[in-house]
Amino acid sequence: MSTRSRAVLLTAVAAVAALALSACGKGGTSGGGGDTHFVTGSNGIATVPAGKRATVPDLSGRTIDGKTLDLADYKGKVVVLNVWGSWCGPCREEAGYFAKVSKEYRDKGVQFVGINTRDTSTTPAVNFEKEHGVEYPSLYDPTGKLMLRFKKGTLNPQLIPSTLVIDRHGRVAARALEALDDTALTGMLKPVLAEK
Repeated sequence: MSTRSRAVLLTAVAAVAALALSACGKGGTSGGGGDTHFVTGSNGIATVPAGKRATVPDLSGRTIDGKTLDLADYKGKVVVLNVWGSWCGPCREEAGYFAKVSKEYRDKGVQFVGINTRDTSTTPAVNFEKEHGVEYPSLYDPTGKLMLRFKKGTLNPQLIPSTLVIDRHGRVAARALEALDDTALTGMLKPVLAEK
């Protein structure tokens, strides 16, 4: 293994370890530092003005039900991206709210997508979605590689659960680092949906 490959692997392992230590948290601050352009409101939701938003990285791959999904296919829609795991208590708390809001907004130009992480197989993830009535697709990301594609200092998912609202142009507009109920979720979604 080359020195560069080893360095990349060690960096990825360290990032996944840090993610694991912060997993299933009760929320927090971003710690982005520098000129990040985002503001965290008193509701714990961080937002970025339209002209300062970072483009979401390539998020594509296999879903928990064996299909393929590319987030870029939803450009032109507002996307709610929820990072979750079947093992995560706060994820179980919010799942029913996400299922409800996704059904309410699916004909209004909104697409919900999940990223299932740290489940060692797809079986518990599929059972979780059935149990909570989740009908939208979820990418299967057992090692957290998709989460690591977000640039540091942007509204990146840092905890499990994390929720991002991506605008119609494929840019991250808002982020929550805690479980959300339907009121908080729609409060985060509506301003981005109202943008032209």
